[in-house]
Amino acid sequence: MTMTMFEKMRMRVLKDFMDIVILKELRNRSMSAYDVIVFIHKKFQILMSSGTVYATLYSMERDGWVKGNNTEARRVYKLTDEGEKTIQTLLEESDKLQLFLGGLVGDPSQ
Repeated sequence: MTMTMFEKMRMRVLKDFMDIVILKELRNRSMSAYDVIVFIHKKFQILMSSGTVYATLYSMERDGWVKGNNTEARRVYKLTDEGEKTIQTLLEESDKLQLFLGGLVGDPSQ
């Protein structure tokens, strides 16, 4: 089955903004990489590869946004103070982001 152009674009946008999606959900609960995969699949009906999710989480950990702890057989991530500040700033500026994205696909004559 081939993906439509819209499905490909949804996947691309989600991959590019996955860190924001994860940060926002980590405000509610700690999550493992598997939890992230399940959450994204349920919310967006897109199945992300474990490699994509792990790479994003590792990057977020290097940036100081999340902290991973090994518990039992998996690594569980929680939001750090820096991660909370980052997501709060993004939420406060979300109207600017929406305008920007709308401008990308909006009326080409403007």
